[in-house]
Amino acid sequence: MEISEFYNLLGSVWPADGAAARAAKARWDSIAKPLGSLGLLEEAVIRIAALTGSEDVHLGKRVVFVFCADNGVVREGVTQTGPEVTAVVAANLAKGDASVCRMASVARCDVIPVDMGMLTTVDDERVLRRRIAAGTNNIAEGPAMTREDALRAIIAGVELVKEFKEKGYGIIATGEMGIGNTTTSSAVASVLLNKPVSEVTGRGAGLSDEGLQRKIKAIERAIEINRPDPTDAIDVLMKVGGFDIAAMTGTFLGGAIYRVPIIVDGFISAVSALIAKRICPNSICAIFPSHVSAEPAGMTVLEELGLTPPIRAGMRLGEGTGAVALLPLLDMALAVYHGMCTFEDTGIEAYTPQGGF
Repeated sequence: MEISEFYNLLGSVWPADGAAARAAKARWDSIAKPLGSLGLLEEAVIRIAALTGSEDVHLGKRVVFVFCADNGVVREGVTQTGPEVTAVVAANLAKGDASVCRMASVARCDVIPVDMGMLTTVDDERVLRRRIAAGTNNIAEGPAMTREDALRAIIAGVELVKEFKEKGYGIIATGEMGIGNTTTSSAVASVLLNKPVSEVTGRGAGLSDEGLQRKIKAIERAIEINRPDPTDAIDVLMKVGGFDIAAMTGTFLGGAIYRVPIIVDGFISAVSALIAKRICPNSICAIFPSHVSAEPAGMTVLEELGLTPPIRAGMRLGEGTGAVALLPLLDMALAVYHGMCTFEDTGIEAYTPQGGF
């Protein structure tokens, strides 16, 4: 896909379908149970109907993309492990030997690792090659990538949505694997939210107090050196982001373009969703929350997106585990939505709104 075509597609993104949303809500309200009693699960089904344009909501085949990439900022001592771990985990993802793989098997969800720019390639055909470069540059010394490479990575995410929709997939979860990516996502969050770095930066996979301070200082230096423009989300991404964040951004945008629901995982994924919304505000119709990350700014980013997560479990594993955890809840909600008897079926007088809910 050419960059010009990408921008043309963005211009064609339309908001949610209000008529389909109203029809889905009417279906929920006809079911023999208290109105709105499945809460955010009802809302999710209504939003899927509004996205797809039909109240006949079915998830169908599902997949989680785990975008794998390395980050040059690791050289600043901001992580507990080295970049070699990214490739090791990517190989395990391909073999089905990762946490998200175990969880995805329960949720009947395929796991697809995607190499967006690891330092070490994985020789396994089950790893999709969408590689932009061998990792990003060190953001504490200059821009992470060029604007062209940022757009190439975004477009890769968009194209994956199109490809997998054509293969019959009806819902996509986002995940990532990349040592150093809580540093890059905290940098992006600090700029886009206009928050001090110390407020949006956590310990990632488990930094000491000293390591956390190094991480904060590295991000502060990156923002000072690169001066990302908060009014231009692509500029922020290219200067202090990563290839994994860019690809997830593209996945959310692709969901809006091709009308496929895309599930946010944790903090890094939510930051990518925020970039997508800043690029194309109408893309929010395709963005679905799963859980709130234990990272300090996890809830702040979701609030900025206007999304309420159904799951609050203190999760911070990554790989798309939180996003995959939403799928069984949606399956159960749809079992009620499609299979439960109505007030009319039972001869019970329908509930009417009385206030309070």
